[in-house]
Amino acid sequence: MSNKEKTTQDEGLQNVESALNRTENWFEKNQKIIIIIFAAIVVIALGIIAYVKFVQQPRNREAMTELYKAEFAFAEDNFELALNGIDGEYSGFAAIVEDYGRTPSGNAARYYAGVCCMRLGQYEDAITYLEGFDSDDPMIGPMAVALIGDANMELGDNEKAAKHYVEAADKANNDYLSPLFLIKAGNTYELMGEYQKALDTYTRVQEDYYSVLERNDKTNIEKYIKRAEMHLGK
Repeated sequence: MSNKEKTTQDEGLQNVESALNRTENWFEKNQKIIIIIFAAIVVIALGIIAYVKFVQQPRNREAMTELYKAEFAFAEDNFELALNGIDGEYSGFAAIVEDYGRTPSGNAARYYAGVCCMRLGQYEDAITYLEGFDSDDPMIGPMAVALIGDANMELGDNEKAAKHYVEAADKANNDYLSPLFLIKAGNTYELMGEYQKALDTYTRVQEDYYSVLERNDKTNIEKYIKRAEMHLGK
């Protein structure tokens, strides 16, 4: 090895050692701060675990008990009692959302409350509950979105209704719900006089879901397409 190469290597080692020394000095000077930060992270992590185990899980069990009682009234189509409960006996879905909204049972109560409000003609409240509901279930999640569409239809906002029907169809992305929601969207577009959008929507049903439609639905979708085409002069 030449003297020049040895000198270069020595300088490189010195630079590495110098950098390591600076790092060690920084840790020594800031050791207390580092320990505090590390301790804070541990405390936060333990706090989250404790919250889930000792707060969230027990609260969810409490909510499940209340939800179970309200579901009886819901199953009997007593939507007023299911929504508002009976003082001193059990909470309704509205109170469960208020008291346990951040639990899984509280989330389920939002859906129930939305359906109750729909059946009671309280459409704005229904939208509020259903918009707060969150579900990745391929059936319940899209149905909640479609119900928001129904509520908007009842309130006379056809544009929002159609938007939610299409959103529900896309969210469902299955042969059972998607064609139904798209047909509702097409019907709504027709009510709005937007026949090209209606035709495009019906055509999508025919092209993507025709094979899974029942016989009557196949006849209907063909009628819907012809009706939209007639309005467009085709």
